[in-house]
Amino acid sequence: MNPQSQEKNKLFEDVYDGKIPKRVPIMVNVDNAFSLEYAGMDLRTDQFSVEKNLEAIDATTKDFDSDVVMGMMLRLPSLYKTLGARNFVMGSDGFIQHPNVHGLDVEEYDDLIADAYKTIWDKVLPRQYAELGKDKFTASRALTKAFFMFFSTMGALGQGYAGVAEKYGKATYSLAAGAATVPFDTLADQLRSFTGISSDIRRLPDKVIAACDALLPLAIKTGLGPGASKYNRTFIPLHMGPYLREKDFAKFYWPTFKSFVDALDEKNVGSNIFVEQDYTRFLDYLGELPAGQLLLFEYGDPKDIKKRLGDKHIISGLYPLSMLRNGTKQECIDYAKELIDILAPGGNFVFAFDKAIIRLNDVNPENMKAVCTYVKENAVY
Repeated sequence: MNPQSQEKNKLFEDVYDGKIPKRVPIMVNVDNAFSLEYAGMDLRTDQFSVEKNLEAIDATTKDFDSDVVMGMMLRLPSLYKTLGARNFVMGSDGFIQHPNVHGLDVEEYDDLIADAYKTIWDKVLPRQYAELGKDKFTASRALTKAFFMFFSTMGALGQGYAGVAEKYGKATYSLAAGAATVPFDTLADQLRSFTGISSDIRRLPDKVIAACDALLPLAIKTGLGPGASKYNRTFIPLHMGPYLREKDFAKFYWPTFKSFVDALDEKNVGSNIFVEQDYTRFLDYLGELPAGQLLLFEYGDPKDIKKRLGDKHIISGLYPLSMLRNGTKQECIDYAKELIDILAPGGNFVFAFDKAIIRLNDVNPENMKAVCTYVKENAVY
């Protein structure tokens, strides 16, 4: 392994082990769409090519002082096209989005509660993926092709990421070994939709709770996927929590969220939790999670978060992409310094922006380069 990669790995290992590292690690998460556009490629066509994606990821990783490979490919357009996906659809500009569609009818809650695996396989997947709803031969052919496409693509990407990390001396730990969602988010995002779940928690509260319990084993199995460990962590993006009243959060969202993270922790698998939207109301809940979770905040008061959670968990995020897009270079550097002064003392801090950088126009790349370089050179213990 490249000695520089070993050094970058050590930064993350120290933080995850509760030690103060040599300097603050930098984990900049950019989507492959950003990488492709940064490299001057056409998102509508080039994202179908593994080679083009890796070429673009190479370019962003080379040009920015992040400690990780920049440009993870999470959505596979060829896969969605093969399956006839309704839940992930490419727009006219080439970007893949998640429409507000449902895969489970409200009358089918009892089926999901009785056997979540069977109901998802028999009812949800054929609705969300049109090819799986056709005759048995066509569905089997599409599924076989999709599995082959997924594993061959992810295998090639994995080798490519490792090669880029070795080439530029980046950490071999990425944002995550894999991704999983808490049961309520799975129910809301993929099964009942945002509008459906908003009605269900009022009309069918007991069934919603039972459905989350039924989905918990699936979440745990996904979160404990191959390669997941204390250092190569499972990414958990939180979605619906901030849209709920606190009493509904406590009733519907929190119990299986905590059980999920507890189960990963018991297997010595760490979580990188994207705390989406404003979780100020729920900071005390996050304090109940097993120690050492990485919490990447989108919004919040850094001083309050550091005070309430910084001794138990690893704090990250909170640097707004809007600053990188609209601020001057000096303003961007000054804000990074302010954030470091608040969050770095005592350790338990990984520098990151407040959300993944999806498209090139989300930021001014020159500002982002300046901030990453400043943190690398100055956030030293």
